[in-house]
Amino acid sequence: MKKFFQKKNNAYPNCCAKRCGRGFTLVETLVAISIFTISILGLMSVLGSSIANATYAKQKSTASYLAQEGIEYLRNMRDTAVLYNATDAQTGWNVFRATATGVCSGGGCYIRDNGTLQSCGLSCTSPLLYSASGRYGYTSGTNSSFTRTITVTPISVGGVINDLKIVSRVSWVQGSGSYNVTFSEDLFNWVE
Repeated sequence: MKKFFQKKNNAYPNCCAKRCGRGFTLVETLVAISIFTISILGLMSVLGSSIANATYAKQKSTASYLAQEGIEYLRNMRDTAVLYNATDAQTGWNVFRATATGVCSGGGCYIRDNGTLQSCGLSCTSPLLYSASGRYGYTSGTNSSFTRTITVTPISVGGVINDLKIVSRVSWVQGSGSYNVTFSEDLFNWVE
């Protein structure tokens, strides 16, 4: 038995007779545009927060290095004073201790480009400058928005000051917030 299939003339066999030749309605188009717009806005929001988070991570990393540099600089000053003092190592420690506590107590201090410590007075508000050679300092360069303050507090044990508490704080402003990174370490008189 043979089956005969008859071809229909209708190009769209499942199409209603009334809707067959029409396109999208205005409501369908508006719904599609709304869905597309919401998805693009969500993507842009995620992208914007990702860029802000990456910038914050970069700034925090730089601030951490600058804070650690402040502590390392005072450690280097102590070691140089102790090792290369013309009289003796204990005199070198005493000179370093007197200089560090005299200049960096109270409002703190900062490291000048010539390697000396400069007292801030009540507060350090001068931003570090970033030079074209890739260094931070106070002489030349563009404003980096980082401010570093180093404070030194003597620690007395039995009336003898053999330890100094060094606190290096770097602060910066990003967007609508202000942030800071603080490192601290005790430097001791290793001359015995």
